[in-house]
Parts: sequence; structure tokens; C-alpha cells
Amino acid sequence: MSATLGTLIKQLEPDWTIQIFERLGEVAMESSNPWNNAGTGHAALCELNYTPEKDGKIEIGSATRINEQFQLSRQFWAHLVTAGAVPEPKEFINPTPHMTFVRGKENAEFLRRRFDAMRAHPLFEAMEYSEDPAVIHSWAPLLVLQREKDEVIAATRFEGGTDVDFGALTNKLIDYLTEHGAALHLNHEVRGLSQNPDGSWHLRIRNDVGRSTVQVDAKFVFIGAGGGALPLLQKSGIPEIKGFGGFPISGEWFRTDDPEIVARHRAKVYGKAAIGSPPMSVPHLDTRVVGARPRCSSVPTPASARASSRRARCSTCSRRSGRTTSSRCSPSRRTT
Repeated sequence: MSATLGTLIKQLEPDWTIQIFERLGEVAMESSNPWNNAGTGHAALCELNYTPEKDGKIEIGSATRINEQFQLSRQFWAHLVTAGAVPEPKEFINPTPHMTFVRGKENAEFLRRRFDAMRAHPLFEAMEYSEDPAVIHSWAPLLVLQREKDEVIAATRFEGGTDVDFGALTNKLIDYLTEHGAALHLNHEVRGLSQNPDGSWHLRIRNDVGRSTVQVDAKFVFIGAGGGALPLLQKSGIPEIKGFGGFPISGEWFRTDDPEIVARHRAKVYGKAAIGSPPMSVPHLDTRVVGARPRCSSVPTPASARASSRRARCSTCSRRSGRTTSSRCSPSRRTT
């Protein structure tokens, strides 16, 4: 988000001064890291939580709005490629079909209703549906491997889906910014910010390498700190932060580079979470293209959430707006 906003500003106001402060030693090491997200871009093609069913009717409003937003992102990236701001798109975005896969008669009927509702909209008219194991096998062979012949299964596929490496994209946007005058400060943690009488902002920043303190004044500040954004927004004192809180969630990601497995699966497949289970428990079987190399990853189960970021303090484990509660916790384990 920070890299995208910085790029937009640099495109519109090339003479503005931009400084970027990153707590870690590299950019895109947290949420944007390709192994810390599924890379769907949240295009709403395969995620069932964007199309809830109420009173027997599938609502596609959220899916439509989200997909429109993703299309705008793709247009912006295409503009940057055309303008030479970022290199070849295949270095961060690659064609990958998006699929939804369900088991059982009731779930198949739901998926059919969802398909009928979505296909009526121009954004989703290319979506396909099948309950035929042979067809589903042609789309994603691993989904039907060793299944009983009488098992009811169903799937939708959108051939025009993509896999997005947001880590690679972030690095390319940051490279563009620094090449055009922006200053990148790694290993710098913003410890506090307050508003000056003239409406500008005063930032107190800790240099983790030199153990020194840096103070910066700016007319505009954007906080794109992931799990660290909430405490900084609380320190800012802006009224909009009241009522907001957060608690970290986590999922265990398993991945393979086995050429035989990777060659038999080319799709991002989302299943359906069990009734009453949290959204992060939705099973995945995803094609990922990281470093120009196809791989497979899956997210079968949620994991215990230990902290909101990789270097979070224990006090960040439980937060409510305007209040912090300390609790015992151990360092966040890697969930890739």
C-alpha cells in the first residue's frame, strides 16, 4: 500500500519529497511477502465469503465491487509497465485460473446457484461450472485423485485469473521511487507521531542500526505498517481511530517445489470452510509463481496467532482501541 501510494504521488507530483521508513532490513518482508498471502489479489473469483447467501439468494454485490477494484489495480500496473516504471509484468503477475471446489450435494447446489448469479454479470460471464469428475480432472487433476466414484463434487473455474507476487511488485515500485528521488530508510522504526499546530506531523523515529533517534516533520503521513499501524494511529490522536481494534490471525502454509506435483496443478483453488469456522480456515491448493518459478502451496488449517508482525512486542498481542493489554506470548513462528 505504501509503495503504491508513493508511486501514485510520484506520477502526479514528481517534485514532491518522499521519505520511506521501514522497520525491517528489507521491504515487503511481512504481508506483501509472497509466502504470507495467497496471491489472488482478492479478485473475488474463487473466494466464497464474498458471495453470501441470504434468504435463498446469492448476493454478488461485494464480489462485483472487489473485482472492479482489482481491475483498476491491473490497469494501473499496465500503465506503469507501458511508462517503463516497472519491468515485464510476468515478473510479478502471471495468468492462473481461479477455481472453487466443493464436496457433497448441498454444497454443489450452493455452488451452482452462486455460478448462475455471478455469470449473469459481465465481469464473471466467462466463469465455468461442472460436476463432472472428468472435466474437473482436466482443470485440476489433483482435486479428483483417489476419490470415490460416487462422491458428489463440483467446481467453478475462471480461466482469466492471475497469480500476483506482491513482494516482487512492492520491490519494483520501491526501486522506481528511489530511482526518482525518494529516500528509503531501512531498519528505522517510527516510535511516535504527533500533530503540529500548523497541521503538519512530527515523527519520532528510531534507527535500529545506529541506535540513534531521528525526528522528521512532514505535511502528509501515510501509515502502511501492517500489524504495527494500529498503535501508531492511536498515538496520532486522530478521532477516526476510535472504535478500531485488532487481533492477529494466522495460517500454516505448506508448499512444494516437486516438479511432478507442480506440473499437475495449474490453478488457485479455494474450498468451503466448515460451518462456524473462521474465514482463514478455508482450504487452498494454489499455484504460485515466485521468482519466475511455478510452485504449489496449500493452507489446510489455521494456526495459533502469536503476534501481529514478525517483530511485534508481547503487548501487541491483544489490543483494543485506546487501550493496550499485555499478555504472555512467545515470538511469532513462521507460517510459510
